[in-house]
Amino acid sequence: MALTIGIVGLPNVGKSTLFNALTKNNVLAANYPFATIEPNVGVVPLPDPRLTRLAEIFGSERILPATVSFVDIAGIVKGASVGEGLGNKFLANIREADAICQVVRAFEDDDVVHVDGKVDPAGDIETIHTELILADLQTLEKAVPRLEKESKIKKDVRPAYDNAVAAQRVLEEGTTLYAGGAAAGVDLAAASSLGLLTTKPFIYVFNLDEDQLAESDLREKLRALVAPADAVFLNAKLEMDLMDMSDEEALELLQSFGAEESGLDQLARVGFHTLGLQTYLTAGPKESRAWTIRQGWTAPQAAGVIHTDFQKGFIKAEVVSFADLDELGSMASVKSAGKARLEGKDYVMQDGDVVEFRHGGTSGTGGKK
Repeated sequence: MALTIGIVGLPNVGKSTLFNALTKNNVLAANYPFATIEPNVGVVPLPDPRLTRLAEIFGSERILPATVSFVDIAGIVKGASVGEGLGNKFLANIREADAICQVVRAFEDDDVVHVDGKVDPAGDIETIHTELILADLQTLEKAVPRLEKESKIKKDVRPAYDNAVAAQRVLEEGTTLYAGGAAAGVDLAAASSLGLLTTKPFIYVFNLDEDQLAESDLREKLRALVAPADAVFLNAKLEMDLMDMSDEEALELLQSFGAEESGLDQLARVGFHTLGLQTYLTAGPKESRAWTIRQGWTAPQAAGVIHTDFQKGFIKAEVVSFADLDELGSMASVKSAGKARLEGKDYVMQDGDVVEFRHGGTSGTGGKK
């Protein structure tokens, strides 16, 4: 299961610098609007120390973590929804993402021009929200009349029309559908099928000065601007510096700024949480691997991520908890302790389950029969 997060924001807020750190790429990061002309895409592995431990236990030749794709979308300015700046071209790129990550500038730097002439996190957030809302209203201006006409001919279209009208009302109040749609009775999945941008979950990354990282009062103030959405606090340039350091050196530097975890690790973790995702693990001599699934999925659904045949022919799943495997040190010890379980079709997967699937009279881990 692929996870794609679109990175948006006003020009010169640190989007491309953050993207460089995320992907260890050298994307142009320039001090003028629209340095990003085409969206850059990078696939980033999710840090998961459990895989390293599994590789030790099973003697795995390689480690394959879960991944997140990040898309660096050009800076959006006021009027983007009606073609200002680079306009709707970049709004269209957002439609391909599963979640929207808005980078918000909180740092002061006279050498980096703010497109509106001043650093104003609340104003920046409002600008992006407004442009996305206006883009959605434009979409609905075309969709609602079409659905109304179709609903007079086909009764089964009426719910889609009613849903679009309800979504329109929410947007006209200046609220994103993800924030206000559910309370107004909007079916977000149905609204999303119309290509509405604000149905997507939002994550906010506040790009701080290095000396602001330890300011808990500032973080709480900024967090309150976007609650209940998830917020991440980092310094994009510091994240770039961490790229070339060992884990020990990186942690020491982070701790000197009052942090225990890099901003990139925070963002990966928050992205999974925001989208209701989790991972399960498979391991063997060839590889230790993390697989991405939705929270609440059953064992057969999880098996289908490896291969559709695993889901169709599902019989049982042998499941052990990573904690037990880590403590006891081998599958043989886990089984001797009675902590390996055979689970059936109704079993709901838990984050960190280490699994071997049995299907069609055979078993499979990591995509092998």
